[in-house]
Amino acid sequence: MAAALLYRYIDLSRTIADAMPVYPGDSAVKLYRDRLLERDGYNNSRLEIGMHAGTHIDLPSHFLDRSISVDELAVDRFAGRGCLLDVRNESVITMKNEYETMVQEDDIVLLYTGFDQFFDSEDYFTRHPVVDRTLAEFFADKKIKMLGMDFPSPDKHPFEIHRILLEADILIMENLKSLGLLRGVESFEVIAFPIKVKAEAALARVAARVEKHSVK
Repeated sequence: MAAALLYRYIDLSRTIADAMPVYPGDSAVKLYRDRLLERDGYNNSRLEIGMHAGTHIDLPSHFLDRSISVDELAVDRFAGRGCLLDVRNESVITMKNEYETMVQEDDIVLLYTGFDQFFDSEDYFTRHPVVDRTLAEFFADKKIKMLGMDFPSPDKHPFEIHRILLEADILIMENLKSLGLLRGVESFEVIAFPIKVKAEAALARVAARVEKHSVK
C-alpha cells in the first residue's frame, strides 16, 4: 500500500463507444447490449471494432511483410521510460537539437500536440500534424521502443513515416489523449498493454505512471 502511494496514474486512452470516430474508410464501431438483465437474467455487451480504432498500437506487420502478431510480443515491449516532446503548433513535427539528449534508447516517446481536442470533428483525421522524415530516422537511429501521439497517424498516404518506424521495429501508438497533463513531469513510465490478439495491431489501455514528487 505504501508503495502505491508514491505514484499516480494518468489515463491516456480514448473510451471505446458505439459509433465513435474512426479513420475514414474504416468500419463503424458497434457496441451494444445483446442480453438484458430484465429479459435474459444477465447483461452482456457485444463489440464490433477494427484494431485501428481509438487508442491502439501498430506492429510492423501492419505495413510490412512480417508474421509476428500482438500476442507473440513479450509484455515488456509495451512499457518503459516515457519521454514527452512538446510539439504544439507544429504542422510538420521536425527534429530539434535538444532531442539528442532528451531521447534515449528504448524510450517510449510521446508527441504532445494538443490535437486530441479535435477528436470529435472531421478535421481530426484530415488536418492532423505529421512527422518529418528526419525526425523519424532519428527515432530509428536512437532505437526507441515506441512512438505515441495524440493524433491519428504520424503521416498520410503513402505512409512513408509508418514504414520508416516499423522497419526499425518501433511500435506506433495512435489516438492518445491528455498528454498535456505530463507537462512539467520530470520522469514517468508509460504502460501501454494491448489486448492479446492475433493481429497486426491492438486496442490498448495506456497510462503514465508518475512519481508524485516528480512534478515541477
